[in-house]
Amino acid sequence: MAKTIVVKQVGSPIRRPEVQRQTLIGLGLNKMHKTRELEDTPSVRGMVNAVPHLVKIIEERG
Repeated sequence: MAKTIVVKQVGSPIRRPEVQRQTLIGLGLNKMHKTRELEDTPSVRGMVNAVPHLVKIIEERG
């Protein structure tokens, strides 16, 4: 079974650079307090690390 992480959006993309907005969309997040379970890959980790002020890793599974 592949490792997964649960990511929650905790910050608003309003008044943020377009690159950060697109990163949230790439993670599948677009509304406050929405959560997604994503595969734990280096690309996903890089996206999460690019917007640490907007997202929070809730749980690591697997």
